[in-house]
Amino acid sequence: MKPITLDKVELRHGARVIVSGLSAAFAPGSLTALVGSNGSGKTTLLRAIAGLHPLAGGRIDRGGLMPADIALLAQGSHLDRSFPITCRDVVALAATRLGPFRSIGKDRLAATRAALARVGLAEMESRPIQALSAGQFQRVLFARTMVQDASLILLDEPFTAVDTATTRLLLSVIADWHAQGRTVIAVLHDLELVRHHFPHTLMLTRQAALWDSLPDAGLQAA
Repeated sequence: MKPITLDKVELRHGARVIVSGLSAAFAPGSLTALVGSNGSGKTTLLRAIAGLHPLAGGRIDRGGLMPADIALLAQGSHLDRSFPITCRDVVALAATRLGPFRSIGKDRLAATRAALARVGLAEMESRPIQALSAGQFQRVLFARTMVQDASLILLDEPFTAVDTATTRLLLSVIADWHAQGRTVIAVLHDLELVRHHFPHTLMLTRQAALWDSLPDAGLQAA
């Protein structure tokens, strides 16, 4: 696995430049918090790394990763939960080869149940997602990301609207990914959490991007 490199990346929303001249590199297996003020381009940069937002300039080298190798966990509050679907199906359908009208095979079902158990939702696999709290739904999204088995995991504000116990649990899942050698980049606002649990930080500002490496930091399992 090769580094993911950004070379003089420029990103726009309409005519407005939100990221300009950004160069950075994420080492394979690294764990990085992406921080900055509102409007600094954090979510847009995450989407650009995933290939979902066009570049206005510069280049992103994903180190040979294909789309199936990249998992993006979007902000749960921005997702539509009106569709009548169960927790199990949300997780199982993360498999790119599984269409919405195909049955879930034994291996996929086993992986889905294992992921739901890992996030503490083993008893809720048949519950409709409309009936979940914000924290429970975030756990479902983490289980879905686990089933994707991606090399690069992008998390957009993964701890928003969840309680302390859920945050600890989700941090332990991220610790698992990091231990497995996956590259993880997470948009975060809680700087105290960043300081204690993320070895590397990329801060976006209006003027520049600043790196901070904290070699003594480490994720603590719940």
